[in-house]
Amino acid sequence: MRIGVIGLGSIGLGIAKSALSGGHEVVGADLSQAQRNAFAALGGEATADAADAARGADCVFCVVINATQTEAVLFGEGGVAEIMPEGSVFVSCATLPPETAEQLAARLTGLGRLYLDAPTSGGPAKALTGEITIMGSGAAAAFDKAQPALDAVAAKIYRLGDAPGAGSAMKAVNQLLAGVHIAVACEAVSFGVRLGLEPSQVYEVITGAAGNSWMFENRVPHILEGDYAPKSAVGIFTKDLGIVLDTARARQFPVPMASMALQMFEMTAAAGMVQDDDASVARLYARIAGLSLPETGD
Repeated sequence: MRIGVIGLGSIGLGIAKSALSGGHEVVGADLSQAQRNAFAALGGEATADAADAARGADCVFCVVINATQTEAVLFGEGGVAEIMPEGSVFVSCATLPPETAEQLAARLTGLGRLYLDAPTSGGPAKALTGEITIMGSGAAAAFDKAQPALDAVAAKIYRLGDAPGAGSAMKAVNQLLAGVHIAVACEAVSFGVRLGLEPSQVYEVITGAAGNSWMFENRVPHILEGDYAPKSAVGIFTKDLGIVLDTARARQFPVPMASMALQMFEMTAAAGMVQDDDASVARLYARIAGLSLPETGD
């Protein structure tokens, strides 16, 4: 297949690499010269123009930050909606409100192109190895068209229905859990430090006990290493938990745990750490409580 990947950030670069490794012809687009260079170094074709990635593509992955950017990629100035060949499929990977996915899909399918609502999970590491999880929803024709590309980049592909929006709804559920788990993992480690425990011992014991979670196991090492270079930034969760709260409010459904987690990320962002790793919530607790956490090189 000829595959376009628009957005060569931490997830998009991995998707582009995995598609390339799967034997497909891949054109990656990103405004960042550094990201284009990174993909070119892997043997891919890189461009600054999304239209170049979409032109002639059987499948276009859009791996941008949010709904505004996704809509701009499709329908903004130089948008790809009419540049993609008729019958090709647009695979939307950003975390979007379910209603937005439905609206974008309706506009695109009206132009004779296919839309797959396909947010991802797994992070940069699994993207690089072609092992992300895709929470997909869309017409059977969209899945069928995208299947070879999806197989190259994902270890698990869930078909959640034939209507766009279900994939984004499932991603909202996932991000609710992920955000709460990260926030509470940071709280737990900081609480342990206040109790006089060594954070490394907290990690060792809890990862072998019932209180463990995937996020505790994955994020606490960032705290132990004092490394807050963003694998996933605080700003991701101020955005995604904001979507969770907006979606819940529209349906008159209470999400108090997600609301509290969002406030922890918002406070961490306000403290100047919005671009830092999401485990920086622990640093906020440390500042509030006057605790010493490990620093890089300890």
